[in-house]
Amino acid sequence: MAKKVLFINQEITPYVPETEMSILGRDLPQKTQEAGFEIRTFMPKWGTINERRGQLHEVIRLSGMNLIIDETDHPLIIKVASIPTSRLQIYFIDNDDYFQKRQMSANESGDDYADNGERAIFYARGVLETVKKLRWTPDIIVCQGWISAVAPFYIKKAFNEEPSFANAKVITSFHENQLKSDLGEDFTKLVDFKEAKSSLLEGYAKPFDFMELGKLAIDYSDGIIEAGKDVNPELLAYAKEKNIPVMSNPGDDYAQSYADFFNKIAGE
Repeated sequence: MAKKVLFINQEITPYVPETEMSILGRDLPQKTQEAGFEIRTFMPKWGTINERRGQLHEVIRLSGMNLIIDETDHPLIIKVASIPTSRLQIYFIDNDDYFQKRQMSANESGDDYADNGERAIFYARGVLETVKKLRWTPDIIVCQGWISAVAPFYIKKAFNEEPSFANAKVITSFHENQLKSDLGEDFTKLVDFKEAKSSLLEGYAKPFDFMELGKLAIDYSDGIIEAGKDVNPELLAYAKEKNIPVMSNPGDDYAQSYADFFNKIAGE
């Protein structure tokens, strides 16, 4: 049977402008599919995405759940669209408070959103709850970008006994530093969910910033990918110190390198 790969992406072009990350977010799932893997791909429904132009539509059977963060209900809305040129289907995680009318990490003035940590929590939990509803069982989960960096922690601690994730291997894919500000004083408290206890974050530095978020992702990952040209060397060194397999940036001709690394991690 073909191995199943779940991509928890931050950016996918053409829904957001072309960047190193958004191009890889589009091309890697397609190349992975062409290599014989079965895939599912997610990204946030950023407020800058034109739903009409992108032909997004809500998936009613998957929507309707409320995620409770800090004792507040936040409706989870799932939308879907396909990239016509690749026939790649994308699931979008949406919520009025976290994504509607809002950009990615920073506002129009260039200031990071104060609730980026809470947005990452909602996104990670939203993806994992949706995959459960799909009754799909990924062998490998690839997390891309800061918005997905809480997912490894939840997969290994809060969802580890769920049939969809019990045997999944997690890979974190690093690009350049994408956050200027920390995730807020309440982040370590808000992240608490089931067995993903906030007490497990006590050993990380404060304020909890992009570096600590990267370390959190590494600590609960089975493999790390140097996906960009300007990945923080401290994070790569941290992963190697933890004896976690690291795939160096393979350059432009990367399809086989990724397929080999996926098979390596899935086989361990």
